Amino acid sequence: MIMKKLTAVLIIICLAQVSIAQNYGGPKKGSAVGFSGNLVDFSASIPKVGKVDPGFSVMYWHGLSSHIDYSVRYNGLFTEYAKKADVQNKYTNEFEGSLHARVLANNHLFNPFATAGIGIGSYGQGVWAPYVPLGLGLQVNLNNEGYLFLQGNYRASLSSAKLDNNTFYSLGFAQSIRSTEAFVPAPLPVVPVAPVVVDRDNDGVLDADDACPDVAGVAALKGCPDADGDGITDANDKCPTVAGLAKYQGCPIPDTDGDGINDEEDKCPTVAGVARYQGCPIPDTDGDGVNDEEDKCPSEKGTVENHGCPVLADYSFNADNVQFLSGKAALTKKAMTELDKGVAILKDHAALNVKINGYTDNTGKAATNLVLSQKRADAVKAYLVKKGISADRLTATGFGVENPVADNKTLAGRAKNRRVEFVGNN
Repeated sequence: MIMKKLTAVLIIICLAQVSIAQNYGGPKKGSAVGFSGNLVDFSASIPKVGKVDPGFSVMYWHGLSSHIDYSVRYNGLFTEYAKKADVQNKYTNEFEGSLHARVLANNHLFNPFATAGIGIGSYGQGVWAPYVPLGLGLQVNLNNEGYLFLQGNYRASLSSAKLDNNTFYSLGFAQSIRSTEAFVPAPLPVVPVAPVVVDRDNDGVLDADDACPDVAGVAALKGCPDADGDGITDANDKCPTVAGLAKYQGCPIPDTDGDGINDEEDKCPTVAGVARYQGCPIPDTDGDGVNDEEDKCPSEKGTVENHGCPVLADYSFNADNVQFLSGKAALTKKAMTELDKGVAILKDHAALNVKINGYTDNTGKAATNLVLSQKRADAVKAYLVKKGISADRLTATGFGVENPVADNKTLAGRAKNRRVEFVGNN
């Protein structure tokens, strides 16, 4: 009975609105407030309708775009529904927010739409449960003064312990309170008088003002063409298909060295470089052929093999003087004298690290010689550490009879092979 009365009232309102004028307003809805009569079926039996409970809504609608509205509404429901058996209920409060996507712009009489939103309701004392309303509806635009809404939603419960899935039916009316676009009657048509114009190239610039009347161009250049759009007419542009600057006669800023940095920003315009050095090559401060970014000793000339750092051989040090007696690892006086030179060099050059490689001649067994070569390398390291050189800067390794530098068949050759070599370790 309640729904029949509400339907009759809404029909009377609609007829009154339609009789005023045929103005459906702009494509976007303004703000509107209204009410509706509702029916809710908590049995959620689709398409069969079970027991329905009556209710009402107070709602607010507003257009976000020509096809999207949002609404908020309060639903009051006269129902004894409560999912929990120990909960009593006579009246339910619900709050919803929804988006509505219309098929047509707002300025149409009949307009179907789809709805999706979020809501929450109290289904008994202290029992609140959220749900998602999803459905379809029809909007009737009443001359942009008000709207009739017919909706049917399936409301999916987000808390099955407190609320069953249910269906919601609504017929409502909303009165516009602020329009997005005032109705302006269409002006009476004016028959234009065609002016007599002469524009041979049809570029929109009259021949009287066109510096290039037979070639289509742009108004900003007095009707002359500008293919690359750089503001320089093609007739004066040395690079007519590439945008450039007037001071380069329509060509781009040059890059003489081809390093990708134009000459106006390149501090070394004739030598290819990199952006982080403003177009210049990576510097090599010590001039040893290893650039500063890869040089572990950028202020001291070294070798490529030693990552830009020097080796002992680069100074007044003769590794040939560091030799040993056959079968011995003890340093000779001559070896210690030469190593003292090495100590001075290492103290003066803190960045210099050294690998000490020990070797033997081929006298004796290979395994024995390998141990002996390690002892020789360790003896040199121990001497340097004793003289104040950090052990962290020294690496001692024995290689036995490997890599002979002389003929092991002669006494002199074997003497040269009983040695240590000093190699950069950076």
